[in-house]
Amino acid sequence: MALTRKNLLKNPFASSRSSLTCTYKCGNACRDDAPNEFSTNEYFADVAKRAYSRRQALKAGGAATVAFGGASLLAACTSDDGNGGATGNGGGNGDNGNGGGESLEGMRFPVVEPNEKDEVVVPEGYEQNVLIAWGDAVEDGAPEWDFDKQTAEAQKKQFGFNNDFAGVLEAADGTLVYVCSHEYTTEPMMFRDWDVEKTTEEQVNIGIAAHGHTVLAVEEDDKGFLKPIKGHELNRRITGFTEFTVTGPAAGHDLLKTKEDPTGKKVIGTFNNCSGGITPWGTMLSGEENVDQYFGGVDKVDDEDLLDKYSRYSLKNELSDRGWEKYHDRFDVSKEPNEPHRFYWIVEIDPSDPKSTPVKHTALGRFKHEAGQIHVTDDGTVVCYMGDDERFEYIYKFVSSRKVKEGDLEHNMGILNEGTLYVAKFHGNSPEDEIDGSGELPEDGEFDGEIEWIPLMTAKADGSGESHVDGMDAAEVCIYTRLAGDKVGATRMDRPEDVEASPVTGKVYAALTNNKYRGMAEGGHEGVQDNKIDQETDGAGRPYEGPTEVAPVTENKNGLVLEMEDDHAGTTGKWNLLLVCGDPEEAYSYFGGFDKESVSPISCPDNLAFDEYGNLWISTDGNALDSNDGLYAVAVEGERRGEVKCFLTVPVGAETCGPIVEGNRVMVNVQHPGEDDDATPDNPISHWPEGGDAQPRPAVVQVVKSDGGKIGV
Repeated sequence: MALTRKNLLKNPFASSRSSLTCTYKCGNACRDDAPNEFSTNEYFADVAKRAYSRRQALKAGGAATVAFGGASLLAACTSDDGNGGATGNGGGNGDNGNGGGESLEGMRFPVVEPNEKDEVVVPEGYEQNVLIAWGDAVEDGAPEWDFDKQTAEAQKKQFGFNNDFAGVLEAADGTLVYVCSHEYTTEPMMFRDWDVEKTTEEQVNIGIAAHGHTVLAVEEDDKGFLKPIKGHELNRRITGFTEFTVTGPAAGHDLLKTKEDPTGKKVIGTFNNCSGGITPWGTMLSGEENVDQYFGGVDKVDDEDLLDKYSRYSLKNELSDRGWEKYHDRFDVSKEPNEPHRFYWIVEIDPSDPKSTPVKHTALGRFKHEAGQIHVTDDGTVVCYMGDDERFEYIYKFVSSRKVKEGDLEHNMGILNEGTLYVAKFHGNSPEDEIDGSGELPEDGEFDGEIEWIPLMTAKADGSGESHVDGMDAAEVCIYTRLAGDKVGATRMDRPEDVEASPVTGKVYAALTNNKYRGMAEGGHEGVQDNKIDQETDGAGRPYEGPTEVAPVTENKNGLVLEMEDDHAGTTGKWNLLLVCGDPEEAYSYFGGFDKESVSPISCPDNLAFDEYGNLWISTDGNALDSNDGLYAVAVEGERRGEVKCFLTVPVGAETCGPIVEGNRVMVNVQHPGEDDDATPDNPISHWPEGGDAQPRPAVVQVVKSDGGKIGV
């Protein structure tokens, strides 16, 4: 198998992800220059350094440290040998691993220890099965799965590749429906001897068809497992060939028009759909994320202004890694320069109507959407929280001017077309002159701060919009939202992924997966040199922060979890850090003030969910602590705030996605099992989920308690 593409080179900024996964999942976004090289906006680290608590500051090995929410952050998230190995105790083994005393309701289960097994590992007393896997039939007429007999027509009716977001809802007719997104394809793992320069039109079309979404009618068996209802009229595949309609202020704009669509209101396909959300009105939201990787032909474009805007959205390929542009002009920007503008949106799908046309909402802005998560205030105001999943990008929210009307789907499907789009700016509470790089913390002893939501654009009922950004009209704000965020001084974050409000407390949590470039010194990828930080740029235009409360500062490779008390429909709020993820035996990590000897190591938080008790559940992507990724429960209130317990881990090479935590069932999407730089279809490193000598297949896992009881009780 020929793996000759340039971005299959080793990625020095990947954690446990293989460079194969980095290439096909996100176009190696962490290896290349950060696209936010135009703004001089403040880093979140700069804000945080002015707001952390004095009361639990630590000194470790003589190095100056800074408290993150009351904990300390050292220069690096690695062990002495530099391998980042985890030596945490996995949450302890006594009393169900709850660290002495009883865990909160919903979290009373035996801890799963870190491991690198080729299986889904669940707690003792629980059992699992697979709901559906790549290639299984969804629509009528789909043939039985055969790895060596794939066709595009079959894939249009079969479960797609690399399932990410998942949700379970009740359709209008009362049918229980499982929905999910199919984020990306990994062609070298899908076809034997695949080579981008020799890819066939059929292989290209299989890849396009394996993207999108699945809507699957399901029913519950006696144990609480869901099973597909074959032949149900609601079963549906949405693919890269499906027609979408466009709404909001950018609909019909010249920048969305193409030869095939002179109206600018009809888009074929959706790609790189990462996480999403279920709306109170019974629809599915899905975020188009790393869409840049599907386009080629940038080298043939001579419009400098357009090239700058492409660069801000990471478009850079001469030839894409999949070669789709060889057979479809829409993926060649030299032929269709506006086609990229028709992606990076939040899409909405009605699972109750298999003939409905999905919608792309331009009022929610255009960026690398990890997800869109809905919160409804007490008076019915709808707020959609969103993260832009790339290094140094922003957190957004959309506050609708429409309120939910129960049972009125036509009205509710327009909720995300009217309202105001905001971007977040985070303020710390401590004077800058108290931060001298010595490790001394601010006098106020506080580690929280304030949030300022800056309005970017207001979408109106007639489809027009009002810009709040100088030099940009409303449609331009929608299409070039990152540039609008740059202009108003939004705070640059460490890969904002899921941003979701607790249905119990209303507090909002954001997973900040990692950012090894944060605080990286001049001289390349090795971080700090002589404990000094380059205060200018790295040579690619990215301004770096100087000395902070962290002395010295190096890469954040394990991630953070941010907690916000937001005035949801307003423009203010407060923030603090719930978790500084990593090995609990290292001084840099922080677990909400909970005893670090009694927590599971956690690295690279990604998707979020809540159980009925208000506990936060976190799935991980790229565990940097020598263990497979997993699903973790976290207490966010009370004396056990910050307790982290691992509930399950996924197979080797896989990522944990789309967690659903219900009363008697937990579900996760297992994405890219067995992806590794040395793996091929002829030499796989995983055989999950079928075992034996089978090819690895992305699939949906569900877990129930063996005695039929509630999860974690």
